[in-house]
Amino acid sequence: MHPPRKRSSRDEGFEFDTVLLDVDGTLIGSNAAHAEAWTQALREHGVTVDIGQIRPLIGMGADKLLPAVASVSEDSTLGQAIGRRKKAIFETFLPGLQPTSGARPLLEYLLEQGTQLVIATSADDREMEALLQRAGVHDLLPQRASKDDASESKPDPDIVHAALTRSNARPEAAVIIGDTPYDIEAARRAGISAIALRCGGHWSDGDLRDAVAIFDDPAALLARWRGDAR
Repeated sequence: MHPPRKRSSRDEGFEFDTVLLDVDGTLIGSNAAHAEAWTQALREHGVTVDIGQIRPLIGMGADKLLPAVASVSEDSTLGQAIGRRKKAIFETFLPGLQPTSGARPLLEYLLEQGTQLVIATSADDREMEALLQRAGVHDLLPQRASKDDASESKPDPDIVHAALTRSNARPEAAVIIGDTPYDIEAARRAGISAIALRCGGHWSDGDLRDAVAIFDDPAALLARWRGDAR
């Protein structure tokens, strides 16, 4: 078996042979649905909250979000009840979600280049599988690290560390593609570079400024890399 070829990006000024991928907002347009599901679930359990308070927290796991908006631990009886209801509501939105533009072509291109791909998401295993199925990319991504592999969700680096370990990747030869400041912060704390996408919505380029580059969506990133390859 031939070793993977390093993918280089002249504009971003680094090389990598492993790409870590966020899921929500990066490969599938699900962030707004998560925000609505959390808002409904919290209100049903007596927590008065506006969707505008929830939307900036999407990208974190429940271990971060629930204490921030409701002063509730994810592991408490109330936290578990809210979490179960949120998942049930989100599942009703799932059939209407669409892949982000260029998600599958980008992954296919990277695989053609010999790049190793691995998921690094704050979703749990069950939800991750459903999202990848809906995004139409589950068959391209056998290596996965999720909330179930980490003690803390993003922006803590646990999930990124788990993805690096699972793929046996060196931090200096890896990059993560994500859509929130939490992806970028988790990458920084794990010692890897991050590329940001705007397709997750909500975040300004200023919020994503610590990424090495910012693109509209996977299609725009693919166009850049194909251009670099010529």
